[in-house]
Amino acid sequence: MSTAASGRPADTSPDRPPRLPALDALRALGAVGVLAYHVAFNTGVSLHGTWNGLLARLDVGVAVFFVLSGFLLFRPYAYAKATEAGRPDTGRYLWRRALRILPAYWLAVVVCLSVLPQNANANLNDWVRNVTLTQIYEPALLRHGLTQTWSLATEVTFYLVLPLAALATLGRRWRPTRTAVLCLGSVVITGAWIAAMALGYLGTALHTMWLPSYAIWFGAGMALATVHVALATGTAPARWRMINDLAAAPLACWGLAVGLLAIASTPLAGPRTLVAPTAGEFAVKVALYVVIAALIVMPVAFGPDNRVTAAFGGGLARWLGAISYGIFLWHPFVIDVTYLATGWPVFSGDYLTVFVITLSGALVLASMSWYALERPVQRWGGRWPARRRRRVTESQRAVAVASAAN
Repeated sequence: MSTAASGRPADTSPDRPPRLPALDALRALGAVGVLAYHVAFNTGVSLHGTWNGLLARLDVGVAVFFVLSGFLLFRPYAYAKATEAGRPDTGRYLWRRALRILPAYWLAVVVCLSVLPQNANANLNDWVRNVTLTQIYEPALLRHGLTQTWSLATEVTFYLVLPLAALATLGRRWRPTRTAVLCLGSVVITGAWIAAMALGYLGTALHTMWLPSYAIWFGAGMALATVHVALATGTAPARWRMINDLAAAPLACWGLAVGLLAIASTPLAGPRTLVAPTAGEFAVKVALYVVIAALIVMPVAFGPDNRVTAAFGGGLARWLGAISYGIFLWHPFVIDVTYLATGWPVFSGDYLTVFVITLSGALVLASMSWYALERPVQRWGGRWPARRRRRVTESQRAVAVASAAN
């Protein structure tokens, strides 16, 4: 793992923070957690039994995704402010986010809506809503094979608001304490949103999928990014060094996360079925999950070089991180195809068998998606804006030379 993960820059690039490759593996961890959660639900094992309640809460992988997104995407903005480098270009940022998300997602939408017989009744509205990632803003538009994409729609909304959030939280001068406090102020957004649910102005079946419900998760990632940049640039208050000390004890962090997950597996965090939770139950779940996700992320993002961070930064872990988006996209399709092929009724089947089939199928489809579509598109799209900027610069230079000659 690079030294940047412990708060020290791994290179001297003036305009961007060093990459933290070990964090890629956490995406794979989150994706497999969501996969295990869906297998547990489809086999029915998460609906009964005390310990099986832990399987019912492996959707905590979504919280890991959201905290990671807040951390990784806000970090360049914080780094630019702390080092007085150029602010990330909004157009280039949105272009790269679109290339990362949309091509593979659109392929999954076309396959799921066209191939799965459960989606034979999909109409034009279904297609438009799913293609545009607006399926969460109308009831009953999460189609078979695409039910997990509610979180993707929420995450894309965060992508769109992040540049404005960066302006609001960073201000004119680098003041990390202020920025961290403003990022953690996202708890007010989520709290007000849940209060509106409790008062009956919003519904827990639909509005728990919208961005304000999870602003605290993204905000926690942004706050962690602020702390990370401040420690890396020597601008952090002395008390923030305790984050490094805590991250240096990964087993303690992850042990505490497991304990909180056990609490979340109780009825305090809502039902295990598709029955909508109460506003109070949803609040408990959101609060527990953000702490769990932060405890999972911190040892990898802030921890010193050790066997744990080396494992997360290893070749296999990073490869799984690279294809993790495909695992997330394709595993519900594999589950649906498996049940169609075997004729098993819903809420049946051996958990381990279905898990192995689903993971194996998802790995194959994710690998195909990565090598045939995602990676080529990102390589092409990553070069095009740079070439365009060089052409513009050369044209401007030519104009300046001609003006000087005249």
